[in-house]
Amino acid sequence: MYMSKFLYFGYNNTNLLKGFLIMNKKIYAIIFLLLLSVTFLVGCENNNTNNNYTTNKTTYESPKQSLNEELYSFSTPIKSSDPNRMTNLKITSSRIDGTIVKSKSEFSFYKVIGEPSSKDGYKEADAYGKDNEIIKVVGGGNCQISTTIYNAALGVNGLEVTERHEHDMPVAYVEDGKDATVSYGSLDLKFKNNNDFDIKLTCETKDDKVTVKIFRIS
Repeated sequence: MYMSKFLYFGYNNTNLLKGFLIMNKKIYAIIFLLLLSVTFLVGCENNNTNNNYTTNKTTYESPKQSLNEELYSFSTPIKSSDPNRMTNLKITSSRIDGTIVKSKSEFSFYKVIGEPSSKDGYKEADAYGKDNEIIKVVGGGNCQISTTIYNAALGVNGLEVTERHEHDMPVAYVEDGKDATVSYGSLDLKFKNNNDFDIKLTCETKDDKVTVKIFRIS
């Protein structure tokens, strides 16, 4: 067949024909090697279904999960129009915001915010005195922050309240029996994280409410 094709085009050189046949064999050999390489690579890719890459692929293809899973959120309304009280709420909120409580460790309200001081920007605002009278204290209003934290903690499994005190008088921002009063040096709010994971608190004070959210840190 090859001879007839060469004669048709005016060629009758036997050496040229042999060279052509040899070249075809090389081409076939190259094609064979390429097919063999592709088969080998496909085999390797299939074998990977039994190793860690499969696990990684499955993880990425599953629905995305946030590293910070919200566990609970609680808000209390701001009833007072006192600008000093609002200032105190915002300062304390900023100090609580982002607090991380490690697994098996304890949260303390005053360990986080420290002693309220005018040098830190705290103002005098209304608070209950020892005899339940209304008095002016530096950092007045902080009980609303501690109360909001307390109620948020109650909504999370594995958080054990270890210290909490009620006001003797009702407060405007939460129902009776749900408050948590604080006073530096004597009354604190504490809870222990008994979970096997860390948690993070966020705290935000806006014009009309204080909101505390608790997140699980994966």
